[in-house]
Amino acid sequence: MEKFLCKNYSLAAVVIFSIATGLISGCAETSTRPANFGVGANPSLPEPRHQLIPTVDVAPAIGWPSDIMPVALNGMQINAFAKDLAHPRWLYVLPNGDVLVAETNAPYKPNDNAGFKGWVIGFIMDIAGAKPPSANRITLLRDSNGDGVADVKTAFLEHLNSPFGMAVVGDNLFIANSDAIIQFPYRSGETRITATGKKLIDLPAGTINHHWTKNILASDDGTQLYVTVGSNSNVAENGMDAEKGRAAIWVVDIDQGTHRIFASGLRNPNGMAWEPQTGKLWTVVNERDELGNDLVPDYLTSVTEGGFYGWPYSYYGQHIDTRVKPQRPELVATAIAPDYALGSHVAPLGLSSSKGNSLSPNFSNGMFIGEHGSWNRKPPSGYKVVFVPFDNGQPAANPIDVVTGFLNEKGDAYGRPVGVTIDKTGALLVADDVGNVIWRVSKNSN
Repeated sequence: MEKFLCKNYSLAAVVIFSIATGLISGCAETSTRPANFGVGANPSLPEPRHQLIPTVDVAPAIGWPSDIMPVALNGMQINAFAKDLAHPRWLYVLPNGDVLVAETNAPYKPNDNAGFKGWVIGFIMDIAGAKPPSANRITLLRDSNGDGVADVKTAFLEHLNSPFGMAVVGDNLFIANSDAIIQFPYRSGETRITATGKKLIDLPAGTINHHWTKNILASDDGTQLYVTVGSNSNVAENGMDAEKGRAAIWVVDIDQGTHRIFASGLRNPNGMAWEPQTGKLWTVVNERDELGNDLVPDYLTSVTEGGFYGWPYSYYGQHIDTRVKPQRPELVATAIAPDYALGSHVAPLGLSSSKGNSLSPNFSNGMFIGEHGSWNRKPPSGYKVVFVPFDNGQPAANPIDVVTGFLNEKGDAYGRPVGVTIDKTGALLVADDVGNVIWRVSKNSN
């Protein structure tokens, strides 16, 4: 109780929250399955347990004590590349090695999570550190002396609208706001852009805008941008009209400012990366809630052009979600099962190919994934950065924990990892939106 009171919530709110979450937690079962359950190319899927309100097991966000840091895998060291940021979520390394950070959070969306259930979920998100106001800023970080710590920090772009994805194509920088992609002129080495941006294309938004983050990835030839657009609900409870253009990856023609749906049925895709051996597009996807602790596994998958991945009608291929009515059996019959399950409710957001990393030969071929962590599973899942080894363009072994220690023994969250990327030296950068830090993982010099 004192954790909530110290954040200046009203006593009435605390009482209501305590009653609500107490009832939810009291009715919720704790998973007894092993930690690696629901992980792999062919995961076991238990029977669904329909829940009016999902299991609640919140990790209160408390930030990092001065004497504690995340724990890196043996043979590696970790340090704070930059501190005192405002909810840093996404990272992008510019061609000259400077690092851009999206300091951002959700836009105003008054009709999302309506009603008492929505109020409880919103309160939970606040406790979990997910509701500070958005800084609406892209910050530039530069390590000018090569010591692994940013010594230059400037407001690169301001007055944006919940920015997330970033991409440089030629002399232009593209920023994915929550409602549009904006194009800015870019010159290498500059520490601030003052020019007015030009809208390239609108993106689905509105007063619900449930999954608001929009990520972008440029094609190799620089003619197209791939865009992640999450669903406007958990399982289409707002109706399919609210889902137009959503739960999908778009491909946008930069010259024409037009788009088409590249793949659909992806509930909430976030990170994207090119697999270097095959050249295929890969993404990580947050799957649906309220089917129990061990459903549905979030996943890592290659993305086939024109492919349909099930949402909302089915999950993990052609497993029917009976909550969705009417069903679309002819569409479900085409649903593609993902390539690799990461476990239920781990909330994978960040994704980066390991190409160019200098950490270890063991990481020469695969993907780094930032798992933001659950708020609706007992025991908690995620809250770490993992590496999935690849062979011949496909996941080939169990995930390896690369950065852990984001939760303490009491279940409080020091931080939560989001975006991951490889910097110009081959080190791994991790955006921590609760700790307000960018962590840098490098090979141990000892």
